[in-house]
Amino acid sequence: MKHNLFKAVQLILGIALISSCVSKKRLLYLQDIDTSLTDNELNYQSIIKKDDILRISVTSENMELVQPFNQLIGITNQSSLNGIGQQGQLFGYLVDNHGTLVFPLLGTIEAAGKTREEMTVFLQSKIREGFVKDAVVDVRIVNFKVTVLGEVNRPGTFNLDYNRITLLQVLGQAGDLTIYGNRKNITILRDVDGVQTSHRVDLTTSDFIDSDFYYLQQNDVVVVEPNYAQVQAAGFNRNASLYVSIASILLSLIVIISRN
Repeated sequence: MKHNLFKAVQLILGIALISSCVSKKRLLYLQDIDTSLTDNELNYQSIIKKDDILRISVTSENMELVQPFNQLIGITNQSSLNGIGQQGQLFGYLVDNHGTLVFPLLGTIEAAGKTREEMTVFLQSKIREGFVKDAVVDVRIVNFKVTVLGEVNRPGTFNLDYNRITLLQVLGQAGDLTIYGNRKNITILRDVDGVQTSHRVDLTTSDFIDSDFYYLQQNDVVVVEPNYAQVQAAGFNRNASLYVSIASILLSLIVIISRN
C-alpha cells in the first residue's frame, strides 16, 4: 500500500514538473539574429494622422520675428521679476477630421498623411519664403501613445514624450511578456487612413525588424496572446509550483510514515 502511494506521488510530481517546463525555443527572442540581420536602413516614419495634436515651434536668431508663429497658452508676464518677458507653453494644433490644421499667417494646411519630417520641411520652407529667412521649425506629435494588452507584466496605455519607439521597447515598458505569452504570434492593430489593420509578428525571429511594424505609430495597439499550453491548461500551469510543493510535502510525509 505504501509502495503504491509512493509511486502515485512520484507520478504526480513528474506530471507537475513536466507541465511547468517550457521549451527554450518558445521563450528566446530573435533566435536567428546572428545570421539573418541585414545592413538595410531601418524603415522609420512617424506619420501624422487625424486627431493628432502637434506642437510646432519656430525659432530664429531674432525671436521677435517668429513670435507670431509661436502661440502660447498660460502666458504670464515675468518682465518685472526677471526680465525674461512672456513665458508659457506652446499651443497644440489639432489635426481635424479633414486632415488639416490652421497655422498662424499660413492659414489652413494639409497635415494628415505627411511624415513629421515632411511637415517640418514644408512649414520651414513656407516661413522662410514669405516671412523669416533663417526660421527653424520643429514639429512633434504630443499625443503619441501606444497600448499593450494581454500576457505582459504591466498592460496599459503608455503616453510617450518621444515619437520614435520600437515594438521591443514598448514591450519593455510593459514589463516584458510573461512566461505564458506567445512570442511567436504578437498582434499589432494600426489605423491606416481610417481603416483598422492588423499584422502578426514573431518575436523569436528577426524578420520583423525590416518591416513597417518594428517602429510603432501613435495609437497602435499591441496584443500578446497566451501560448497554446496556457490555453489548454486553463490556468493549471500558473499553479504548477504550488502543485510541486504539495506533492513534495506529501512525498516527505509518506517517507516518514513508511519508516515508522
